[in-house]
Amino acid sequence: AHVDPKALGRPLLVFVEITLSAKSGDVFDQVRQALLLMPEVMECHLVSGSFDYLVKARLSEMAQYRNLLADILRCIPVPCQSHSYVVMEEVKETTALVVLG
Repeated sequence: AHVDPKALGRPLLVFVEITLSAKSGDVFDQVRQALLLMPEVMECHLVSGSFDYLVKARLSEMAQYRNLLADILRCIPVPCQSHSYVVMEEVKETTALVVLG
């Protein structure tokens, strides 16, 4: 079943890139545990590349986003840098996975 986020009062979609200043198994575990407890976070991925985590959150308004970002930055045990992207238009979003034969 697909639920319309707007119908639930959560029309704001935000992606956040998080770059940690130090990396270790313990740091990754602490960040993972904190992000798992945040109900606004729909997805969180530890990625390779120029940043460490990509977070997808669905929110009611910008004030809620400010609070979420503060919570994320507060839970990270080492200094970090973040970049946020507020979605203006959702062009395509699917959970379908094409099975190749």
